[in-house]
Amino acid sequence: MSDLSAFDAKLDRLVARHAELSALMSDPVRSGEFVKLAKEYSELSPIVESINQLRRVQAEQAELETLAQGEDAEMRKLAESELDAVRKRLLALDEGVKTLLLPKDEADEKNAILEVRAGTGGEEAALFAASLFRMYQRYAALKGWRFEVIEISETGLGGCKEAIAEIAGRNVFQRLKFESGVHRVQRVPETEGSGRIHTSAATVAVLPEAEEVDIKIEDKDLRIDVFRSSGPGGQSVNTTDSAVRITHLPTGLVVSQQDEKSQHKNKAKAMKVLRARLYERERQAKESARAASRKSQVGTGDRSERIRTYNFPQGRVSDHRVNLTLYKIDQVMDGEALDQFIDALLAEDRAAKLAEAE
Repeated sequence: MSDLSAFDAKLDRLVARHAELSALMSDPVRSGEFVKLAKEYSELSPIVESINQLRRVQAEQAELETLAQGEDAEMRKLAESELDAVRKRLLALDEGVKTLLLPKDEADEKNAILEVRAGTGGEEAALFAASLFRMYQRYAALKGWRFEVIEISETGLGGCKEAIAEIAGRNVFQRLKFESGVHRVQRVPETEGSGRIHTSAATVAVLPEAEEVDIKIEDKDLRIDVFRSSGPGGQSVNTTDSAVRITHLPTGLVVSQQDEKSQHKNKAKAMKVLRARLYERERQAKESARAASRKSQVGTGDRSERIRTYNFPQGRVSDHRVNLTLYKIDQVMDGEALDQFIDALLAEDRAAKLAEAE
């Protein structure tokens, strides 16, 4: 069987399954399975709709090709003039169907845990980390997402060493997953008298938020320490041992939380972050195994990779993975132009997966 006929056969099976699900959902005997059947039916519906549209245009093309080879000169000319447009539509529809058939990242629809940390560059790096954190906060507001700060370690000069937030909403992880990596900034610090441009960096990690059903954590695998919360300079800000440090013994991952006055709330927040980190670790391991041969680095989430440079003197932001530069740094930092990078990264990822599937 040729690749083309195998692909057509696959499309036929999907259309048949969609019709079968419709019948099964109407069967009273299957009422107990209705939710499961309805979910599969709903997932298949947009694919089947696109397949049906593709089939209609294929039939239209076949009809025009027959007319273009007929004896009627006028009909031949008319058919040939329409064929070019129909072929272009067919190519777009074919790619659209293939895109819908690509394996989906099961984490795409999840909420996310955002972690921003100051890298090399001292106080300037901490100020940049705070700016990035605000950029994502503004972007979340523009999307109508909920942005809840879990922990923030401020420097006292407006910067932050580390900031963690939970972002909840529709397709949060899908939109933000390519933000993971090293973000570099080039600008003249306010404290710099000679006007020299400094380069510093911050790391961003975006983790899909994991539910308890996604990651099972055994109590025996945890060491939980409690201590007094401390503020800038190490002074105690709480008279009780409410801060919590959780160590996941099998992996060595450590999460601390001290923002809340309640030990119980701090533990719950720390567990949420730990679960997300373990889930991302597992997800990345699967992704690496599945895509070991993949050349494109888009979406690896490799934090050692410099992904974007923010050059303030020139007013530009460059994403090194898709070679896209925008001369609108203020709009990017306000979250308004961030979609231009995100859409380009999603398109690049989709193209790479399509090339892999062929």
